Amino acid sequence: MTAYKFPEAIVTTNWLAQNLDTPNLRIFDCTTSLEMSDNPKHPYRIVSGRAGFETAHIPGAGFLDLQGDLSDRNSRLAFTMPTLPALADAFARAGIDDGHRVILYSRTNPQWATRIWWMLRAIGFDNAAILDGGWDKWQAEGHPASDSDTPMPAGNITLRARPDVFTDKNGVADAIGNPQCCTINALSPDLHAGKDGRYGRPGRIAGSVNVPASDILNADQTLPTAQVAADTFKSVGADTSKRIILYCGGGIWATMDAFLLHQLGYENVTVYDASMSEWANDKSLPMEVD
Repeated sequence: MTAYKFPEAIVTTNWLAQNLDTPNLRIFDCTTSLEMSDNPKHPYRIVSGRAGFETAHIPGAGFLDLQGDLSDRNSRLAFTMPTLPALADAFARAGIDDGHRVILYSRTNPQWATRIWWMLRAIGFDNAAILDGGWDKWQAEGHPASDSDTPMPAGNITLRARPDVFTDKNGVADAIGNPQCCTINALSPDLHAGKDGRYGRPGRIAGSVNVPASDILNADQTLPTAQVAADTFKSVGADTSKRIILYCGGGIWATMDAFLLHQLGYENVTVYDASMSEWANDKSLPMEVD
């Protein structure tokens, strides 16, 4: 049976409950919410998860505001990656240090936690893990919650940049028709097929295949077994010898697929940061529909 290559990057709710008082542990709620709209230029409204965090969170946790503090505010697109030095500084200001072990969780689904995990990977911080099942599983099992604010002093992070874990539209365009590349859409099948024009032009990036990130998760939003994940990606032609490009609407759900591929030992995995928010609105870029 296939096993995940980096099990230390996934922790269970029971493990975390037993290790809350570990001195070098830092826990962060990464939640953002998207309120959908019918406006193709603005398919959703971004809502910070801070209010939910302030109501109840895992004891000792801090909050990471993806759009507010960890994205390029000068970009016309949501969730755009800042420069890697700026990102490292932002994480350090949030309380992350080279000597910390960081546990990331989010509410409803894990995509926000995997986005932050992938961003930490981009700056070379590798001692981070996803809480399997997130806040919902933690709460359902009756683990403790808090509404107290726990100040975290700023840390120091050594930047070990991995710029290749994200790509842009040129990198995606260059991969079209290349048999050594596999471009995967992490959005739902209806969006992939072109039945929904939420992001602008309906359809998918030309030549891409579909592994909906929400469908690969278990019903309780825990991660699939390594065997299920491996079989799913292999079924669409994602071979370990290929360069794998992941995209979605804004580079969020794509990190769920990217995280799983990394766990399976794929070494050449990148996320298209702007994803369909950019691609679908640039008529020079090729798209397909069913």
